[in-house]
Amino acid sequence: MAAFDVESTGLDLDHDRIVTAALWRIDPVHRTKEVTTWLIDPGIDIPQEATDIHHITTDHAREHGRPASEAVPEIGAALEKAAVDGLPVVVYNAPYDLGLLAAELQRHQSGARFDEMLRVLDPLVLDKRVDTFRRGSRKLVDVCAHHGVRLDADQAHGAAADALAAARLAWKLAATHPELADMGIDELHTAQVTWKAEQAAGLQAYLRRKDPEAVVDGSWPLAARA
Repeated sequence: MAAFDVESTGLDLDHDRIVTAALWRIDPVHRTKEVTTWLIDPGIDIPQEATDIHHITTDHAREHGRPASEAVPEIGAALEKAAVDGLPVVVYNAPYDLGLLAAELQRHQSGARFDEMLRVLDPLVLDKRVDTFRRGSRKLVDVCAHHGVRLDADQAHGAAADALAAARLAWKLAATHPELADMGIDELHTAQVTWKAEQAAGLQAYLRRKDPEAVVDGSWPLAARA
């Protein structure tokens, strides 16, 4: 499998930018894994609240990061290569990471078309499917702790560490839930489209008890954008 994660300037897919990204390629047969990482100068200031999460400042990104116009197309091409090679790509909360990358690729007029070929495994969707009514946080660090998956606390919110932890989590979910492991990757990808829509509809119905206008986007694996 492959595993992908980004850290960014914020959560707005139309206006925020990628600061770091990581893509693992994992071969359990030969017990090998390799990672490619990117540190990017996003071209805008990194808000303090984002720095507090991933610890990358505006000054550091400007001094050590590559121009987004160079790095973003490389990321898209790397994901496209993973798809061509037939690797399913693990992305925790895929609509955010892949949606932000799609927006960045459009911004930099890249020709990479990873979105139509990728087969995605989203442990957030899978965990909610197999344990729908479990209470508590569904953040990556908390879901990993629940399932006994290693994610070093001092490396959490680093793109490489988070992507690798998501891959381990996807493996653990399949190992403990045969109904997932028995599905082919195309079948599982398609099923997650439905499961995500159902999960979003359930959350929306819950939120509308207090806010009749609440809307929860159920798009997957890319979030809808303005």
